Amino acid sequence: MAAGEVLVVSADDDIGRPVRRAFERLGYATSSVASGEEALAITTRARPALVVLDLELDDITGYEVCYELRERSGEDLPIILVSGARTEPSDRVAGLLIGADEYLAKPLDPDELVARARRLLSRNPVPSLAMDTPLTGREVQVLQLLAKGLPQGAIAKELFISPKTVGTHIQRIIAKLGVHSRTEAVAIAYREGLVGDRPPAEGQATRPAASERP
Repeated sequence: MAAGEVLVVSADDDIGRPVRRAFERLGYATSSVASGEEALAITTRARPALVVLDLELDDITGYEVCYELRERSGEDLPIILVSGARTEPSDRVAGLLIGADEYLAKPLDPDELVARARRLLSRNPVPSLAMDTPLTGREVQVLQLLAKGLPQGAIAKELFISPKTVGTHIQRIIAKLGVHSRTEAVAIAYREGLVGDRPPAEGQATRPAASERP
């Protein structure tokens, strides 16, 4: 799978085939896998634009896959859960609570699926990195706020997530960038233009521009 494709996760080809056709008619490239483990492996290598995830899989449940994808990718990855067996209100609530953006019952109406998917895909675009580093949109936001000097608790309030989740994002940022500290990660953020000019060091006066000098 290449980054930006729609990923369909289903062992039922009667679901996978029409879903892929629906998105391909809109011009989206698609990929499909039949198991939860394959889905987790493939999304580690490339981030999809959207995931359509069947709850009934042969190895692990769609609930588990959804939860893990949300933990890894943050809030910016659109996930649509679908199920033919678990369609009670309590099932839908469970799916939404673990991170699904939508929960649809089978048999799917392709027009409804596409309409809901287009709404999710029209969200604010994920910030991009100039460098070839697979940070998620949420990780970029955390890195930008770190670069502004916000502590972990303030970042959590700014992004409406828990301080523990912020800590997890910071650990992943450090690992993905191949650095050893937050300071080094922030230095990369400035280098790659994710934030504005680096502020002067504490206690260091800013030199006035030539036009401002007496």
